[in-house]
Amino acid sequence: MRNFDLSPLYRATVGFDRVADLMDRALTSDVAQPTYPPYNIEKIDENAYRISVAVAGFGSDELGVEMKDGGLIVTGRKSEDDTRSYLHRGIATRAFERRFALADHVKVTGASHENGMLHIDLVREVPEALKPRRIEIAGPAKTGAKQVETVEA
Repeated sequence: MRNFDLSPLYRATVGFDRVADLMDRALTSDVAQPTYPPYNIEKIDENAYRISVAVAGFGSDELGVEMKDGGLIVTGRKSEDDTRSYLHRGIATRAFERRFALADHVKVTGASHENGMLHIDLVREVPEALKPRRIEIAGPAKTGAKQVETVEA
């Protein structure tokens, strides 16, 4: 695979660090992508999304969801007090950390844990200042200037 040098982007732009970092991460082939736990990303509405993570064997108190530095971090840590003896252990309950990069103005609105699935609801809230708005065009300006009479002495 070809390697791309993104350093010219860093030299010639201001404020696009996140975009350049995202491109840099996407183009790096050295990093092995983790496959555990599996997840889905759904688009519920134009500005609503849901991330569903398969977390079989984890309780709600053993899971964590955190927003940090423009990203979403989902963690799972199994408690160590399991004294059971297994003949076969096919359900993976190893600790994990899954990271998702979030776009600007995407916020987490809630999380729920049911039937072995962790559901995280997200919404994109674009500020009013960034939304498109229509500018009214005024007609010809009427000059309301009063004429001043000058009296010559």
